[in-house]
Amino acid sequence: MSPRKQGDLGELSAIDWLGSQGYALYLPLGHIPDVDLIALDGERAMRVQVKSSTVYSNDRWHVTICTRGGNRSWNGLVKLFSAERCDRLFVVVADGRRWYIPSQQVCAGSALALGGPKYAAFEIEPGRPLHPARGG
Repeated sequence: MSPRKQGDLGELSAIDWLGSQGYALYLPLGHIPDVDLIALDGERAMRVQVKSSTVYSNDRWHVTICTRGGNRSWNGLVKLFSAERCDRLFVVVADGRRWYIPSQQVCAGSALALGGPKYAAFEIEPGRPLHPARGG
């Protein structure tokens, strides 16, 4: 699966969950690198960054949260994750597990390891796996 397709599925998972929680959802017009969705809870608008991962090792999901160039040729610059640029981080991994983490709680700039105790309080109900089951 291409990174773009994986990212699209991650955003669809976020839309599905946030919508089921009663948030009004808005998609930014044009490319805004730090915000994938705007979620309105009736009182405040939250900027949501969505990340997805299929990398699993040592009993943890490894999620890259920094940006390395996006759709353009990589110029060698890495933009680290910053709580100043979004309010929530939504993460979905290959098996469908999901987390909705307040950005101020993210203790990393380039990557997270999810599935252990550190971010367990922010795990939400699972959604559809990123990869469909392969039948035979």
